[in-house]
Amino acid sequence: MTSLSEGPQTIAARRAAADGRLPAGQRRFRELLARVGSGERTSTGLSRAEAGEVLERMLAGQASDAQIGAFLIAHRLRRPRAEELAGMLDTYRRLGPRLPAAHRPVISFGTPFDGRTRTAPLLPLTALVLAAAGLGVVLHGSAPMPVKYGATPGELLQALGLPLQRLPWARQGALFERHGLALMQQDLHFAAAQSLVPIRQQIGKRPPIATLELLWSCHPDPILTVCGFVHAPTEALAAEAWALAGQGEGLTVKGLEGGVDLPTSRVAVAAHWRQGEPERLLLQARDHGLRAAEPELGTLGQWRELAVAALRGAGPLAPGLIWNAGFLLWRSGTSPSLETALEQADRLVRGGAAEALRQELAAAG
Repeated sequence: MTSLSEGPQTIAARRAAADGRLPAGQRRFRELLARVGSGERTSTGLSRAEAGEVLERMLAGQASDAQIGAFLIAHRLRRPRAEELAGMLDTYRRLGPRLPAAHRPVISFGTPFDGRTRTAPLLPLTALVLAAAGLGVVLHGSAPMPVKYGATPGELLQALGLPLQRLPWARQGALFERHGLALMQQDLHFAAAQSLVPIRQQIGKRPPIATLELLWSCHPDPILTVCGFVHAPTEALAAEAWALAGQGEGLTVKGLEGGVDLPTSRVAVAAHWRQGEPERLLLQARDHGLRAAEPELGTLGQWRELAVAALRGAGPLAPGLIWNAGFLLWRSGTSPSLETALEQADRLVRGGAAEALRQELAAAG
């Protein structure tokens, strides 16, 4: 009987032949996958450049679905390092859509792309107040996606008569330059990133790319990037990744459902990061006469009724709108103190400026 070593192929030759049948991109991706998927003792993690390469290969289709799914789960279990997220930010900044530089201060928001399911969102309304104050406001989102399939910024803006989720990228840029509001709608504007969504659906858990989506901005140089978080390690990770990636200023908010909406019924927790150093913020809406329960989301039609009323300074969403808009006018440097910022937000809402902007944008869309 012929032994394996005496046969026409050695085990090493068999392995080499099998490897040779893999495309070169998949062979390289397998090497990088081994850095994060080899177990607690032997996994080394990725350098910044390698993390950027991994993401670029996934976006370019140079890895199989099996490899991509394996990486997303392995990276989630191992937990990403700030250096890795910085490398992934490099790739999104290079390959993702980019708005034209604005001739106004810009504030950019990162919220979970899988949306909201429980509480009525305020961010689309807050964005209108900030834009009415002269800020450029950048939102990011997608079509409903895993794991929550909740209400998205695009759907909420559409409910207000603002079809930004359907506008081509050139139209978004023109709208941003004229009116100061833009929405990066991933399924329309960033097809390569959207191509990973079916795999994310199959694995059923948020991968670290979901954290990347909170940190990235499609504007080249926002004065302030705002992201939501739930767990304290995510906040620290975001701040370190921002610092490595050259984002000098960021605001982390422990907002409703992991977003950026400050609660009005309890203490609001946030931190303003400058060059990696935090200014901790613990704030109470009740101290400013704005304590209120957070309304449930309900249907999009029900949300629209609450939202339109809030833009006129009425209804259960109005206190939260003034609270959030004032907070961000303060932290963006538009107003020198929280008190004056809340007064400014109240004027913009009750004076009709935010609602007038909504109607202007609806006509332009």
